[in-house]
Amino acid sequence: MAGGWGGLSVDGEVRIFDLEQPRTHDMPVHVSHQPGYFYSLHSRHEDGYRPEQTGPRAGASGVIVCKEHSGTHIDALSHQSDALMLYGGVPVADVQTQRGFTRLGVEQIPPIVAPGILLDIPACLGLDELEPERAVTAAELQACCQRHGITVEPGDVVLVRTGNGRNWGDPERYLTGPGLEAGASQWLAEQRVLAVGADNMAWDVIGLVDREFGALPGHLLLLARHGIYIIENMQLEELAVAAVVRFTFICTPLKFVGATGSPVRPIALVAATA
Repeated sequence: MAGGWGGLSVDGEVRIFDLEQPRTHDMPVHVSHQPGYFYSLHSRHEDGYRPEQTGPRAGASGVIVCKEHSGTHIDALSHQSDALMLYGGVPVADVQTQRGFTRLGVEQIPPIVAPGILLDIPACLGLDELEPERAVTAAELQACCQRHGITVEPGDVVLVRTGNGRNWGDPERYLTGPGLEAGASQWLAEQRVLAVGADNMAWDVIGLVDREFGALPGHLLLLARHGIYIIENMQLEELAVAAVVRFTFICTPLKFVGATGSPVRPIALVAATA
């Protein structure tokens, strides 16, 4: 499967699930975040090969160009505002500069090591994946928790599988994928989770406008109003196939000072006996 290891076993005690999608020039990218990913092999091995001077060793290196919010990534709290106020009542004008944000930039997100929960919504509904533009409700999240006998606790990281990750190789289909409605985001915020994540482009349903909160309501509610991080474009298929519900979640954003987001390679650690 794309992007994963199939649950790599470490010393027979822990299985590691890779939750990042592969980054390629033709991966799905929202129009507002183009160019999503560009890699050029700038220096080739032959360029510096001088065996008479340096011996048999040679090296190669490249140039990477990407938007913060392309591929599997985490949103910093500076990414969204509420009436031009960032989370905690910080006026945008006070912290926004040409080189980024002096507060609430992605470098201020500490490494995340927290209890994780996978809510596999299609599985709970007896489906393989949700249809395009389908909005997951708070009631459906709650029903999925009840089915598995789990409770979302403060400080948890909740990952929601919609099945859209299966379409990573089809950008047009992927970009019209399902997401979470405003009520679902509000419910998770009320549980005081640390972060959320999903296998779609924007957590929310792209193009769906909520009557009260407008477009991308989850971004407003989670980031700007409750200080909860959002991780997007996750690879959750292998975790779902293994029927994993609880795990240890690890995610370490890069220290791009002042940036509004960062590429990440999140992982789930699961006891091998689980």
